[in-house]
Amino acid sequence: MNCIGRIAVVLALAGCAGAACGAPRDWPDALSGRLAHIKETRLVRLGYRENAIPFSYLGPDGKPVGYSLDLCQAIVATIAEELGEPALGIDYVHVTAQDRIERVVSGAVDLECGSTTNTAERRRLVAFSPVIFVTGTRIAVVKGSRVRSVGDLRSRSIAVVLGTTNEAAMRAIDRLRNLSLTLVATDDYRSALALLTEGKVEALAADEVLLRGLLAETGKGRDVRIVGEMLSFEPYGIVYPRDDAALADAVERALRGLAESREIAWIYERWFVRPLPSGQRLDLPMGPQLRRSLELIGLPPD
Repeated sequence: MNCIGRIAVVLALAGCAGAACGAPRDWPDALSGRLAHIKETRLVRLGYRENAIPFSYLGPDGKPVGYSLDLCQAIVATIAEELGEPALGIDYVHVTAQDRIERVVSGAVDLECGSTTNTAERRRLVAFSPVIFVTGTRIAVVKGSRVRSVGDLRSRSIAVVLGTTNEAAMRAIDRLRNLSLTLVATDDYRSALALLTEGKVEALAADEVLLRGLLAETGKGRDVRIVGEMLSFEPYGIVYPRDDAALADAVERALRGLAESREIAWIYERWFVRPLPSGQRLDLPMGPQLRRSLELIGLPPD
């Protein structure tokens, strides 16, 4: 098994690509992959989500913003340095939970900068950066609901976003616990939240951090609460094409540089601790799992 495979299996959270596996920076075919197209067009296409708050979403001015996009912009700067370009243009390309992987595979985007979980199934199609966040599936219910855990949802309906690992997790839990759930799949988180607040479903299942971001930005935190245990493990990464050693090296070096300089901790605080552009706050300090993952790529211990 190669280095990437061993790290994925043994450490899971750390990620491994390019320089992390001991590969040289000066790849003989450095411009035979995606970097060749970027060099020719002087443009990097970043895939963004519309409401994956605070990772990738449309801010108050209608422009894409977020934690993952800040990290991708740092990767673009590293690519520009690698190519000897003073600067590269950025084209923001809208992607959805349903088409984000296909858009990377097809070449429609160079980097997918959202809230995408690194899974074995997805790694057969695309590559992932080192971990940029760790969360898990939880359920949200309206205040006043008697639901306290997933077990209380037996024979009830629950909203999920189509194409997410949360949908897969809830289907697996339904089978294992024989809950007879009715899963109602929507295209995005706002639609799923609307089903919940309008009383059309009993609960909403999504990554906890995305639930917190959604409730903060929509002002629904007074009406909806998050309950129950963590139902899945979701390590996020930046997504890029498989089998492109030069691009993998640039992604790895960019995130390692952010970690070693502690800049990644400052970027994290901007989006998870300080007020968002809307003025809302998540008040979500960095957890031990993410901190340990970032330490593995160079973040100095506290």
